[in-house]
Amino acid sequence: MENNETLIIAKCRFTREVINSYPEILTEDAINFLCTLNQKFNNKRLNLLKSREDQQALFDDGKFPEFPIETQAIRTSDWTAKPIPHDLQDRRVEITGSVDRKMVINALNSGAKTFMADFEDSNAPSWANCIEGQQNLIDANKKSIDYYNKAKNKSYALNKETAVLLVRPRGLHLNERHLSMGHILVGEVEMSASLFDFGLYVFHNTKILIENNTAPYFYIPKLEHYLEARWWNEVFEFSEEYFNVSVGTFKATVLVETITASHQLDEIIYELKDHIVGLNCGRWDYIFSYIKKFRNHPNFLVPNRDQVTMTSPFMDAYSKLVIQRCHKRGILAIGGMAAQVPIKNNEKANAAALEKVRIDKEREVTNGHDGTWVAHPALVQVASDEFNKHMPTPNQIHVTRDDVSVTPEDLVAQPKGTVTEDGVRKNINVGLLYLEAWLQGNGAVALYNLMEDAATAEISRTQIWHWLKKEATLEDGRKFNTNLFKTIFDEEIEKIIIEVGAEEIKTTKFQLAFELFKELVLAGDFEEFLTLPAYKYI
Repeated sequence: MENNETLIIAKCRFTREVINSYPEILTEDAINFLCTLNQKFNNKRLNLLKSREDQQALFDDGKFPEFPIETQAIRTSDWTAKPIPHDLQDRRVEITGSVDRKMVINALNSGAKTFMADFEDSNAPSWANCIEGQQNLIDANKKSIDYYNKAKNKSYALNKETAVLLVRPRGLHLNERHLSMGHILVGEVEMSASLFDFGLYVFHNTKILIENNTAPYFYIPKLEHYLEARWWNEVFEFSEEYFNVSVGTFKATVLVETITASHQLDEIIYELKDHIVGLNCGRWDYIFSYIKKFRNHPNFLVPNRDQVTMTSPFMDAYSKLVIQRCHKRGILAIGGMAAQVPIKNNEKANAAALEKVRIDKEREVTNGHDGTWVAHPALVQVASDEFNKHMPTPNQIHVTRDDVSVTPEDLVAQPKGTVTEDGVRKNINVGLLYLEAWLQGNGAVALYNLMEDAATAEISRTQIWHWLKKEATLEDGRKFNTNLFKTIFDEEIEKIIIEVGAEEIKTTKFQLAFELFKELVLAGDFEEFLTLPAYKYI
């Protein structure tokens, strides 16, 4: 293969704790492919990340994003993406979850049309989680995956009919810290986590998936610019050639979960037009992005996160714009996450939670979405019922939403609401509980009857940081300053210690979570992602 010369100067080094582990996954050929990918695409990735910093500097000067002038012809001309494969045309309910073995089986068996197996926000990226997750997906694609829970004496195996599998690799901002490449020109560089997750999956699964009359399907997270979509398209094309499959075999759905991406929808679709099959409204990360991008704007403040919903004007505008642009280009528009989990032993509360899900899904399908997300198998039927009622066809790409007219100003309109002490306490509590679980290796955590992932913790700590920086006025008139934060923070820590137990808490990661969260929210400079400083601890 023509890549041999590259591999001579691309040497892989694993960190000490993972040397010689998982040789059945990290075969010599698999490592060679990872090295080749990183050698070819990592420098471009790093340059794209630098461009994000340059863009943030403009926002810090008070600017807001616009529809790019240089791509006006792409937005106004008529073109469509390549046709959608048969097994991705009906995606009315998608379930998401980590790559944990039991989760993979339960999600594939859930009755949802598709399952997004997640190496990103619902996966704490320990080495074991990432590599065993790859093994779980290999076994799932071979239809040989099973699991036995000894404590419950319960066995799990795949049903005859299962959901279609999509895989979400980690975002461009993350490295795989356990694997680095030595290069004669630039020294040793940690591998891109995006390329690591993507590369191992396509290396081990492309052949078996094509034999099964399907292909590698992906969710692409956290894109901030159409040039990042171009990068992914180049990665797809190179890998398709590497494995001798036709261009367009690999398919992707892009999560629109940054405020800048919502201003470049046509452009993102265009860059991936041979591979893209849909866009998804990643609502929680979108709110996180909205806050952090404009954090230094004067007079900019976002109320309690519970008050920011899909009916908030800026969220409603982005959701409807996604539908319009997707259907114009012949691809699917997937709605947002219903994070509720069943409330046991409280039938009334559980019924009320399910009714919230039903209303959310009714709004999405009547707006024109082709599908939606749920976090728990118990929600599949509720979401399916609403989409079946209002969408008798596999999708509704024919719903063009020509009535929708969204301006850049609509996409950044500030939501109305208040900042309250209860909102402060909830952000601290949920942020700490999630961060501790993440440090323990669990990226999907049920808290207060909601399934939370890293996006929740990001919103929580970002709001605390921002409210402190702005010295936000609470609803009761008090200024939220450092002294008030420390008082409330200490009280919330005490509540956790009492609940967990003074002795029991010593065996947890709570002390580290307390320190990390406090450091992040009191920092003068905002940390772009909390998972970056926390990653070294898992």
